[in-house]
Amino acid sequence: MTAFVTRFAPSPTGYLHRGHAFSALTAYEAAREAHGRFILRIEDIDRTRCRPEYDAAIFEDLAWLGLSWEEPVRRQSEHMEDYARALRELAERGLLYRCFRTRREIGEEIGRAPHGTMEVFRGQPLPAHEEAQKLAAGEPFAWRLSLEAAERTLGGFGALTFDDEARGEVQARPELGGDVVLARKDVGVAYHLAVVVDDAGQGITHVIRGEDLFEATHVQRLLQALLGLATPAYRHHRLLAGPDGKRFAKRDRAETLRELRARGMTADGIRKELGFG
Repeated sequence: MTAFVTRFAPSPTGYLHRGHAFSALTAYEAAREAHGRFILRIEDIDRTRCRPEYDAAIFEDLAWLGLSWEEPVRRQSEHMEDYARALRELAERGLLYRCFRTRREIGEEIGRAPHGTMEVFRGQPLPAHEEAQKLAAGEPFAWRLSLEAAERTLGGFGALTFDDEARGEVQARPELGGDVVLARKDVGVAYHLAVVVDDAGQGITHVIRGEDLFEATHVQRLLQALLGLATPAYRHHRLLAGPDGKRFAKRDRAETLRELRARGMTADGIRKELGFG
């Protein structure tokens, strides 16, 4: 029987809500039905937004929902050297460059471009002397993946595909994301790089997550190819929305599982509401 290993990987930047519960239960039930493994991973690389109370609440809420997981739980903050190693490999192969532009400057540049000619950022390394001056002055920078160098290294992106449960074999189009940031000075690694390193290191065979991350899969497929990592199968499930039609999100203060529990809703009630009764 082929191994089935999936994961739920929340960030402790807020309390879990119905959308998180749906995603966690979708992955958990898929693993159970496949007689596979379910892994919990804490994605806590953003130290400015992650808080201990949110971290503790993740475990409390998931246990309340009736989920169990393997121990020990991997925390990204404890594996920064893994990401630094992957970053060094990409840099040494000329696949990254230092970008000193701010988000605002990049947004303004995209906005100034003729309509339709620059929808995402594509940059170039600075001349060596100019870069050295900025480094000497201590100017902050981000490491960006050079799509131009990546395409040259792989001989094009035509062979990059991934399996998506709803769509079948998908042709990856990493160019749609532009030259993505893989690390910043204040955060040693960005989401795209950390997640592919984690998934490979934990032997994840099936990535089950929301439809909002479908586009991220294109970039992550490219990173897997550049780093020689295995490519999981993907399932991008539907996103839950509230009565107003807006999807549940932390930033919109969606009602949390803790709040639902406090007003008397049971775990069975939530599971049935989400279709897992």
